Amino acid sequence: MKTRYIDLIDQTFYFPQEEFKLKGDQLEFHGIDLMDLVEKYGTPLKFVYLPKISDNIKRVKNWFQEAMIKLNYQGKYEYCYCTKSSHFSFVVDQVLKNDVNLETSSSYDIDIIKHLHANGKYPLDKFIVCNGYKTDDYLAKIAELIEMGFENCMPIIDNYKEIDAILERTNKKFKIGIRIASEEEPKFNFYTSRLGIRYKNIVPYYEKVIKNHPNVEVNMLHFFINTGITDTAYYWNELTKCLRVYCELKQVCPELTSLNIGGGFPIKNSLGFEFDYYYMIEEILTQVRTVCQEYNIEEPNIFTEFGSFTVGESGGAIYKILDQKQQNDREKWNMIDSSFMTNLPDSWSIQKKFIMLPINRWTDNYERVLLGGLTCDSDDYYNSEQHTNAIYLPKFKQDKPLYIGFFNTGAYQETVGGFGGLQHCLIPAPKMVLIDKDENGKIKSQVFSEKQSPENFMKLLGY
Repeated sequence: MKTRYIDLIDQTFYFPQEEFKLKGDQLEFHGIDLMDLVEKYGTPLKFVYLPKISDNIKRVKNWFQEAMIKLNYQGKYEYCYCTKSSHFSFVVDQVLKNDVNLETSSSYDIDIIKHLHANGKYPLDKFIVCNGYKTDDYLAKIAELIEMGFENCMPIIDNYKEIDAILERTNKKFKIGIRIASEEEPKFNFYTSRLGIRYKNIVPYYEKVIKNHPNVEVNMLHFFINTGITDTAYYWNELTKCLRVYCELKQVCPELTSLNIGGGFPIKNSLGFEFDYYYMIEEILTQVRTVCQEYNIEEPNIFTEFGSFTVGESGGAIYKILDQKQQNDREKWNMIDSSFMTNLPDSWSIQKKFIMLPINRWTDNYERVLLGGLTCDSDDYYNSEQHTNAIYLPKFKQDKPLYIGFFNTGAYQETVGGFGGLQHCLIPAPKMVLIDKDENGKIKSQVFSEKQSPENFMKLLGY
């Protein structure tokens, strides 16, 4: 009878996989010896594998290039990184090694752009796609970039007041995009996105307000839906509606050249994950070309704003199972040495699932468990995997420490959970380690931040 953990994985998935392999009974991630990380840095531990960021950017750029060549698509492709997924300098520096552009969502993002430019990392001709509802401070800083000479700084108009607010702050000519307020899926609590301008109002708004203004040029139409890029009737229907608006606007606005389809590529959340990225890219380009041919206009340049796809699969978290509590005859609680609520907030706030695997003891027998965090909150738990309604791990043994890893956690978790600030029940932020490869391809690592200290909490709380 096959009762070992490795047998469970073998009979459920194709394994090993590109990023996950075994060395004896221990897990490796992209060739990284995870138990070596544990022994070197301890737990709880968060890590970022920087080469994966560049790998994913290159994959998308290659897919678009291949599809455009195959379809003889006449527009260009521009990759933008959605900075709100992770603002860390080590992430942005890695992103910019790949000749891409940046998308912003708040006024403080502009300070990052200015810092990058001052340090020679972001030249004046790069695109800056400024999204979101714009406060006075945000609008003022966008105008500063325009005054600095960022010729492709492109505020994406979210409401009718934003153009006038920028015009009050600069006399230079500037480019803009207009965001479509897409219609949400029927299951949503609201019908139309709060972001952007409704489909039917865009062309009249252009003709009435923008068309004859000498300092404003509409270069981009921006389309994004909350569910991301998915092969569903809902997505294709919304995309087609967007394309018709693009074509109608292009007929009266010749300077319109670009369509921004936003972000939303899914990332791997299970060993059984399947998504045909190239098919989606080719199908999107085919749809764009088909509608443009119907209206007899040239095909637009395509912009994307991939955030989670860029950085998500680079991140991971490792915890130690401290103890096991048998709460009744069926439920066994494995307690980790940290908190899901504070370290992986998406796991409880939106019930997001990550890939969860043991780091060691793969040849031991397994059992069904629940995972509990250290806070006293009843929501601080993780109870199922993406592919099943249960969690299975090697059996808990007090004398044989068990370590578990959560993978592809690199997007949003630090910004949503609050990096370096107060944490629920004063659970400290884990140590964070950056992992890279040297010029010879050898894995190297360094500490970015230490585990949060009691002194740090006391200072934040005013003691």
